[in-house]
Amino acid sequence: MAGITAADTAFAQQGRRAAAAQGPIVNRVVIEGNKRVEKGMIEGDLQVRARAPYNQATVDADVQRILQVYQRSGRGLAQVTPRIVDLPNGTVDVVYTINEGDKTGVKEIRFVGNSQISSSRLRGIMTTTETNILSFLKTSDVYDPDRIANDLELIRRYYLKNGYADFRVVSSDVTFDPNAGGYIVTIAVEEGPQYRVGSVNVDSRIPEITSESVAGSVATSAGSVYNADSVERSLQNITTSVNRRGYSFAQVRPVGTRDPASQTINIGYVIEEGPRVYIERINVRGNSRTRDYVIRREFDLGEGDAYNKVLLDRAERRLNNLGYFKRVRISNEPGSAPDRVVVNVDVEDQSTGAFSISGGYSTADGFIGEVAVSESNFLGRGQFVRVAGQLGERTNGIDFSFTEPYFLGYRMSAGIDLFSKFSDQTKYSRYENRVTGGQLRLGLPFTEEFTLTLRYSLFQQDLEIPNDYKQPYNDCSVPLPGYTQINPAGTPGAGLPNRFFCEGNGEASLAIKESQGKTLTSLAGLTFNYNTLDNVKDPRNGFYAEAKTDFAGLGGDSHYFRATGDARYYRELFEDVVGIARVQAGHIMGFGDNGNGTSSGGNLRIVDQFFMGPSLVRGFATNGIGPRDISSLDSRANAIGGTTYFGGTLEVQFPIFGLPRDLGLKGAVFADAGTLYGYEGPTRFDTTGSGSILDPIAPCVQNPNVPQNCINVLDSKKIRSSVGASLLWSSPLGPIRFDYAFALSKEEGIVGPDGVRIGGDRTQAFRFSGGTRF
Repeated sequence: MAGITAADTAFAQQGRRAAAAQGPIVNRVVIEGNKRVEKGMIEGDLQVRARAPYNQATVDADVQRILQVYQRSGRGLAQVTPRIVDLPNGTVDVVYTINEGDKTGVKEIRFVGNSQISSSRLRGIMTTTETNILSFLKTSDVYDPDRIANDLELIRRYYLKNGYADFRVVSSDVTFDPNAGGYIVTIAVEEGPQYRVGSVNVDSRIPEITSESVAGSVATSAGSVYNADSVERSLQNITTSVNRRGYSFAQVRPVGTRDPASQTINIGYVIEEGPRVYIERINVRGNSRTRDYVIRREFDLGEGDAYNKVLLDRAERRLNNLGYFKRVRISNEPGSAPDRVVVNVDVEDQSTGAFSISGGYSTADGFIGEVAVSESNFLGRGQFVRVAGQLGERTNGIDFSFTEPYFLGYRMSAGIDLFSKFSDQTKYSRYENRVTGGQLRLGLPFTEEFTLTLRYSLFQQDLEIPNDYKQPYNDCSVPLPGYTQINPAGTPGAGLPNRFFCEGNGEASLAIKESQGKTLTSLAGLTFNYNTLDNVKDPRNGFYAEAKTDFAGLGGDSHYFRATGDARYYRELFEDVVGIARVQAGHIMGFGDNGNGTSSGGNLRIVDQFFMGPSLVRGFATNGIGPRDISSLDSRANAIGGTTYFGGTLEVQFPIFGLPRDLGLKGAVFADAGTLYGYEGPTRFDTTGSGSILDPIAPCVQNPNVPQNCINVLDSKKIRSSVGASLLWSSPLGPIRFDYAFALSKEEGIVGPDGVRIGGDRTQAFRFSGGTRF
């Protein structure tokens, strides 16, 4: 009898008594055949338990529960077969055998009652998508009742944001169609009329707070389309403003008066003293991974503070926007006294890590692949960590990034970036460059829209000119034995490389040769960001602006001041047709000694100047516009950069008729214009020594058979322009874009002594860029 315990004996006796009285006892519950769904997800819903009496009705109910689990997982065709295995002593094993079947998705999403907003647009708002040819790459077409409920809220908020204040979802019906092999989702809505804002006023019932003093916090304006988001933002702004003046119990509530005849809403914001209710306790529940303090720091109030519903709503939105949780719900319950309230924060953690293998192709970098590992909630602390490595046809590198969103306990982000990147520019400028260094940054969010980032960067650039038999781009200075032709004795330049030969096979500009070697840059900078976009990934309305200022000269070899700016305005012209206006500009100015033998502010290293191409004006190649060295026969490739650029873009994006929206395909037409000019690097060099050292006094060598010691720069301010069309694909594998542009105006260059035009811009009509993630 060794190994048999008293508990075992009691269980056997219980089984015999139960078998005689009311049937067998369940020994254990076994699940078979589950491969796509974890066993724990199934067991948590089962009612049949070990050591409980067997009940056929409970088993049948469990079968339905298992089927529901599989339906939520997108396998509505799953089958469950229960059976019992008789055991001695009046006990049985209950076995559920599962045939999981194929994945079943949402076959169709139908809308009923919508006349103002198209069904295709509403489907585009939803995170649930319909099954199509790309279903093998996505999971968003899997039916999930929680996701559908969230989609209904997204639709509601969209209507309220666009003026439909009377909107409501009448019903939501989901049926499984075995013949179609998937789910049919039918959503009935009632839109109502679109309202505009009639009048806006602030009614302060606190004597010390005047309506005029908080009027600047109101985000709604008379005559505009009613926007529920603007009302919420106004409530937050006014509440924050009043609280900062010491009125912790002040409450701000909106008052709206609809006028169906004129289809306007008069909006009022009432400021009044609220009840003196304090937060007794904040309970955080359900977070199995995320630390409590990560959740609590999103609140602008804590235990002991005055209760404020507006600030709690803002905290709930912040928590939802983090992306750490499947759901967030904040509720209240009475505290230990009438003036006390308990706030409950219920969350459910979700996976926040990602491993991706990406690949793509661009006309600038060729084929490129990337392997990246990222975690947006590192160790449950809310920190972001990313490590990535790239390997490509003309570029490769590795980078590491770490961000702490709440540095020193304050609402400011701090981060560090480490990187090493190699780029092969020989196709455009006859050199290779590796940049290795790091950056420290500190982000200060002043408002929801405006952020200031402080940066410090320290990096080294190692510029090299290939000089071998395959890429002889420096053999005018360093002849290649047995390859480079030498002028024979008795001729001008005897014993020196023949310029017609060494320049004819491709030769780097003397300005590039002068920048060979390693350059250390110590740089401090500021970045100003302003963002009112309605959607960061696919904006339709809003404004985005970024301005950067950089000061290099805190040690190191580079000394310059640089300023750049980029602003974009988005506006939906018609449904799904978005207009985009963009302007960008930059200027760099050198000072002090830039390591090239001069203290003049007009001399910059070539690696510090701007190089522009399709990022400014499509239709031109990488480094295709701007100043060029036209001293040699290789002037087409010798872009040497400029100090000033500016440009503008007008673009219209539109859906492609007849294609389902969730394919992610859009078309676009565009017009670009811009220019790059102002080369301020050295132009004369000493070519007699071991290196190319700047000599601003030496006269230019005129003999074509003797190595040159100066460069002739074609520096044109001509405006380059182009028009074109694009195909954009937001594919499950990543964003892909095809551009075809026709250059309307360009710098044609000049006619050289041999009648060949040199120094002109390099055009490139077709441009493709894209990436994949799998």
